[in-house]
Amino acid sequence: MSTSHAAVPADRLLETRVEDAWVDYNGHMNDAEYARVFSLAVEALMDAIGLDEAGRAEQGYTLYTLETHLCYRQQAYRGERLGVEFVLLDVDAKRLHTFFTLRNADGELLATSEQMLMGIDVTRERPAPFPASVASAIERQPRAGGEWPSAAGRRIGIRRS
Repeated sequence: MSTSHAAVPADRLLETRVEDAWVDYNGHMNDAEYARVFSLAVEALMDAIGLDEAGRAEQGYTLYTLETHLCYRQQAYRGERLGVEFVLLDVDAKRLHTFFTLRNADGELLATSEQMLMGIDVTRERPAPFPASVASAIERQPRAGGEWPSAAGRRIGIRRS
């Protein structure tokens, strides 16, 4: 499926719209489509760090998602403009701990996605350190620093009094 993306302002990693096919029987974006938008944001991040299609082929390297924690806050509706922002929570030689925030055009928080991404040498199909050019590009990405977003690092569970 082809998704058109608008030019992305400097503070956004990705901009898109809620497509007709993403709307469910409740009249708003289906829960699985939030994951799709965050997946598109990971692809935009990959482009930003030199792992676009050409970079992946040249480097023999890609990113895999190891874990994701998606929190839904508000519904998104047919045709609504969406923007995804991102910060790095942590990084090592081959992993990125990321935090994505999905907002509508009014800046209202719709969802968050905390993800652990692993760098993979595609020729060996094994984890491997980031190539030097990718590591350099990662260093230029926004970082949370000591102030993580409040939804980061959450644990799922039923709270009991």
